[in-house]
Amino acid sequence: MPNVTIQGNSAQNTDYWTGSALSDEQFLAAPNHLRHKYPSKDPIKEEDMEPQVPMEGFTFGCDPELFIFNPDGEPVSAEGIIPGCKHNPYKVDKGAVQLDGTAAEFNIDPAATFAEFDDNITTVLKQLKGFLPKGFTMKAVPSVTFSEAEWDKISDEAKELGCMPDFNAWQGDLNPPPDPMANPRTRCAGGHLHVGWTNDADLTDISHIMNGRDLVKQLDYYLGVWSLQRDNDPTRRSLYGKAGACRFKPYGVEYRVLSNFWIMTKTQRLAVWNRMNQAIKDMRKSFFPDARMKGLTKYNFNEAVIQSINHSVRDPNLEKAFRFPISTIDTNYRR
Repeated sequence: MPNVTIQGNSAQNTDYWTGSALSDEQFLAAPNHLRHKYPSKDPIKEEDMEPQVPMEGFTFGCDPELFIFNPDGEPVSAEGIIPGCKHNPYKVDKGAVQLDGTAAEFNIDPAATFAEFDDNITTVLKQLKGFLPKGFTMKAVPSVTFSEAEWDKISDEAKELGCMPDFNAWQGDLNPPPDPMANPRTRCAGGHLHVGWTNDADLTDISHIMNGRDLVKQLDYYLGVWSLQRDNDPTRRSLYGKAGACRFKPYGVEYRVLSNFWIMTKTQRLAVWNRMNQAIKDMRKSFFPDARMKGLTKYNFNEAVIQSINHSVRDPNLEKAFRFPISTIDTNYRR
């Protein structure tokens, strides 16, 4: 894969306008190259949009976690059901599966198109479900609380919160690990995204780290804040998936803010794909974390993003100012 330069706050960024912050007259007076059009009165539904074509040189993956439920509808540990582990994933067609604490986790091979991304997910998911005993189901829920009876059956190893601390792209340091005693029988599941644009990068290279941080901040605007509309479970966000949560990888970055809410339906997968790819494309012209809006210069949008995600509180000012699809003069979302 060729190396690709991501331009964020290290590049020259221009202030831009959003229609929701201005009157019609002010908006129409804005120069075309700074203008983001209003969403139409009859906005295009995300499920009706065509899949975004990625920028050349990018690949995408994911490693969602899912919970298993017995025939009575109660969550049970994936121990003894799902093969593989963190250090030795069980290889399957187009990806791998593994036990992750009490959850079932899978990952997919890198994909360069939505068709490939979607096919990899559905192919691996089908194989993962094949390990379930008769009558058991698998659900994409962000958190579960095990019954005391089930909890007593789970091994100490599976109960451990073994996830290493991740990085906070906004603050520039590690996120503190969750308190295992805060909700001792509660476990959470992520739906992390992996974005690749290089190969074998040095993880001490400051330019690689800054590229990753910039992209993660941008993704918080396109995906993190939006996820509050689709995922109303605050439990996971109180423990994991804080704004800017990420890990730097030799191929790019892992975006760790989202739960697993999006993984089970093609409609949700397409929405995530399109937002992820539009965020990358817009890095070159509209880096949201550097946004300053006429008439709202005192409003700290970055802080609003962070607080909204971290506290599971939707911010109407934020949602009005950064609507999606964002129809720019050089982007056509219609079929």
